[in-house]
Amino acid sequence: MKQFDKAEAERLVYTYSDLILRLSYTYLKSTHDAEDICQTVFLKLLTSGQTFASPAHEKAWIIRTTANACKDALRSTFRRRTVALEAAAATAAPEAPDNAVLEAVMELPENYREAVYLHYFEGYSVREIAGLLGRSEAAVTAHLSRGRHKLRTTLGGEYYEQSV
Repeated sequence: MKQFDKAEAERLVYTYSDLILRLSYTYLKSTHDAEDICQTVFLKLLTSGQTFASPAHEKAWIIRTTANACKDALRSTFRRRTVALEAAAATAAPEAPDNAVLEAVMELPENYREAVYLHYFEGYSVREIAGLLGRSEAAVTAHLSRGRHKLRTTLGGEYYEQSV
């Protein structure tokens, strides 16, 4: 089993925490839940003994593990039977960035949202997204096309062409 020293753990957190938080937020739409997923992913990484062939392989593993952890959280019984903290308390949630395009992407169905986010916000190719999400390239291409169509409808033609 691979042992991580403190410096390596700090490097991983510094390098990937923002990516994990942003990707988790696209699934869960909750800052606190995204933070929980971030901790879960780092715990899996540090305890799994996983070795990576390259930094790209490391990043792909982290993205895939994050997506799976989010899907597990969405399927959990606890999540289906509880009320969001925002609904129970009058405390204001952290403000989301003022970005109409990101807000529109967040409203897309999950398959479209993850394909569009990974392609446009993280810069992955269709082939890379297919590998990360365990889908065919044709499915990812269809999700991107349908996601763009929905964004075009939501954002309007002129604004869409300038934004995406």
